[in-house]
Amino acid sequence: MHPELLDTTHTTWRARPAAHQPGWPDPAPLADVLDRLRVAPGVVTPAGCDDLRSRLAEVAAGRAFVLQGGDCAETFAGVRSDSVRDKLKTLLQMAVVLTYAGSVPVVKIGRMAGQYAKPRSSPVETLDGATLPVYLGDAVNGFAFDAATRTPDPRRLWQAYEASRATMAMVDDYAHNGYAGLDQLHRWNRDFVASSPAGERYEEVALEIDRALRFMRACGAHTDELRSVNVFASHEGLLLDYEDALTRPGPGGASYATSGHMLWIGERTRALNGAHVAFFRSIANPIAVKVGPNTTINEVCAYVEQLNPDGIAGRLTFITRMGASTIRDRLPDLITAIRDAGPPVAWVCDPMHGNTIKSNGIKTRALPDVLDEVRGFFEVHRTLGTHPGGLHVEFTGEDVTECLGGTAEIRPDDLPTRYESVCDPRLNRSQSLDLAFLVAELL
Repeated sequence: MHPELLDTTHTTWRARPAAHQPGWPDPAPLADVLDRLRVAPGVVTPAGCDDLRSRLAEVAAGRAFVLQGGDCAETFAGVRSDSVRDKLKTLLQMAVVLTYAGSVPVVKIGRMAGQYAKPRSSPVETLDGATLPVYLGDAVNGFAFDAATRTPDPRRLWQAYEASRATMAMVDDYAHNGYAGLDQLHRWNRDFVASSPAGERYEEVALEIDRALRFMRACGAHTDELRSVNVFASHEGLLLDYEDALTRPGPGGASYATSGHMLWIGERTRALNGAHVAFFRSIANPIAVKVGPNTTINEVCAYVEQLNPDGIAGRLTFITRMGASTIRDRLPDLITAIRDAGPPVAWVCDPMHGNTIKSNGIKTRALPDVLDEVRGFFEVHRTLGTHPGGLHVEFTGEDVTECLGGTAEIRPDDLPTRYESVCDPRLNRSQSLDLAFLVAELL
């Protein structure tokens, strides 16, 4: 490990302004929960974090691709075997298509096992004349619109920890018990192609993967890599008390946030003089920063200087969330500045958050806009001769109706049918696979 990277006194963030932290009504229950978390086993291990960093180093070098995805906001009710299985199934099915199309390893990172808190644009919500605290994620308060449920409750931090541990255990079990075998994943994709209205468009890729699998079997390639996968856990490191309480010493004296393998700083909390940047500087995990259309060249250079001063490959990822209408204009200058500065950085595209719209008063996203931002991301990188390192997508494995378009042809009138997200709209399984096959054409 590289202790020179770190400010190992990871409590120095407390001297900085911390944005989007809950207004806990009583400090005593919070202190009790944090004391319990400080002695609890981690959700992940430092060794797993180091493993992911080494794989992200390959992404930064242009030799691998990232697929990061899952719920906008996990819920405690969603910690069910079928729900976790279906999200993992969708992630892995997408990864099979992208692996073949890109001819490079795909690093699979779930937006799961920790994504229980969200920053919001307003601290309150008004409904039918009543004003209450806004829903901040199950780790803070409940979604139901009543005063008791919406009051921040620190006991939920322990529930979030237990839910994360349970989810990670299910992910590990599915990833290594044969469920994630390459033959099975591709068989599911073939079933999707056969039933999809766009099946003919996807048929060529599916047939090519068939031929590749037959060739490997003919050569006797039945390695463990074909029967199991590594899936890493990530979330926005928003609640600093929680993250700090789960920080543990690791090899070489470094500190690791054991709440997840990879944490990211959100667009709303990336202030250079803020507590989040200070805390992230103190941990050895691979980390990311979300950058939107208003991010400046000076800011991205400062993130590199503060968060990865030693230029460690795989340490820092930029997740771009520009919007389809602006990515081609805003992204080139940022990439050029980092490329010319020289440190290895991975670039990943979040095509969801910059394309949120309202249809009939319902928050949604249109799949054509999502795809156009991905297309713009690839165009910019190819023009500059840099590596489009991956995708960061909000999706679910269920047949929800939260985003418009796709081969399922979800229209505005369909949105209320199964709109189940407690925060932002997600692609359903069919739309996620649509995206994977369409990105395969770009790769």
